[in-house]
Amino acid sequence: MGGVAVTTQAKLDAPRLRADFPIFEQQIHGKPLAYLDSAVSTHKPRQVLDKLRTFYETSYANVHRGVYTLSERATAEYEGAREKLARFINAPSAREVVFVRGATEGLNLVAYAWGLVNLGPGDLVVVTELEHHSNFVPWQYIAKRTGAELRMIPLDDSGELDLGELDSIPREGNVKVVANNLVSNALGTINPIEKLSAWAHAQGAIMVVDGAQAAPHRAIDVQALGCDFFAFSAHKMCGPTSVGALWGRRELLQSMEPFNLGGHMIRKVTFEETTWGEVPAKFEAGTQPIAEAVGFGAAVDYLNDVGVDAIEQHEHELAAYSLGKMAESPGITLYGPPADRRAGIVSFNLDEIHPHDVAQILDMEGVAIRAGHHCCQPLMAKLGVAATNRASFYLYTIPEEIDRLVEGLHKGTRAATGCSRTPTRRPTGRTRSAATRSRSSSPSARTATRSTR
Repeated sequence: MGGVAVTTQAKLDAPRLRADFPIFEQQIHGKPLAYLDSAVSTHKPRQVLDKLRTFYETSYANVHRGVYTLSERATAEYEGAREKLARFINAPSAREVVFVRGATEGLNLVAYAWGLVNLGPGDLVVVTELEHHSNFVPWQYIAKRTGAELRMIPLDDSGELDLGELDSIPREGNVKVVANNLVSNALGTINPIEKLSAWAHAQGAIMVVDGAQAAPHRAIDVQALGCDFFAFSAHKMCGPTSVGALWGRRELLQSMEPFNLGGHMIRKVTFEETTWGEVPAKFEAGTQPIAEAVGFGAAVDYLNDVGVDAIEQHEHELAAYSLGKMAESPGITLYGPPADRRAGIVSFNLDEIHPHDVAQILDMEGVAIRAGHHCCQPLMAKLGVAATNRASFYLYTIPEEIDRLVEGLHKGTRAATGCSRTPTRRPTGRTRSAATRSRSSSPSARTATRSTR
């Protein structure tokens, strides 16, 4: 009997990959940079930086407008990047991939271009308590504009979606939109999009996925997810800022009104009427971020060379390692699900020290983390806190950086208590449920204003 060939993903070599990133050649306050804020934005490897420089130096021109050599060369690079993105997420067609200026613009595009036409009184837009503001505020706004109602899928005690609540939602109206992130930027929770897509379609609704925290860290197959729209950003996956992509089902994109109007997105303009171009041009008005899109394609090449499965495994190991280290540490409260059900994101608070103070203490140690509400204020209200600290990992993160993070937290505890050693009577690290925090656990009444994804 013939055997089945089995291939295994090579283990990611983070120390070797770090050499690709010039940012790590510097020191912060005299110490090596430990960058633990990749959930907000990632650093750029030389391969992407070199591609951007080469494109600007040899191939830059506006796309789709000229018949001269540079324009044709730039157009080929731009459309080549679209093809790479389509393959990266397993889109049925590259024409379903729209270049936007980030996941936020992509989600707004759907909310305005689909929502304003298709929502009305009696309709429901279903979001979750885990949503980043980019997949919450547009739907809240469009619901109010159209007379639709907003409903939220709550969290359970482990920081995961309580799908048991789904049965009651359709009794309140016609479910038209379900909007959910695949990976939570605040807790790292990995959400069951396949189940939600099936439920949404059973209600006659569309499924809109914020993929900004998922696409950089795990293999994406929009066909397997069963969603109708999927938005993601380059800057979170080793690419440039100010460019992202929205994938949508062609029949939906074709039926939607345009979001921006102007050059390039038209078929014909007369004094009496304007007709729109074909998808995706219909949604790419004006001069797009051309070089950035080419850099986006280079970033996809880089991630494919590293191996997305290897990146995901590496981050799971780092999450487990960091949760274990923090659970052994005094005064740390952890938020969210276990390591095997989360991405490389760990949110926590340290005693009664405000997260901004914690982040500043860590910065003096050369450790960069995020402190704030992470553009998830409804979630922070659910947790009963004003803000949290967040450490997030990527392909260049090494365990030694987590060790430095934990040691920095120990120093913060000692500084706060005025002791020369770690207090012995403080509680050890603990994981608290995402749904039952008390308001008294808030680290401070100060408003957390410095925040993003």
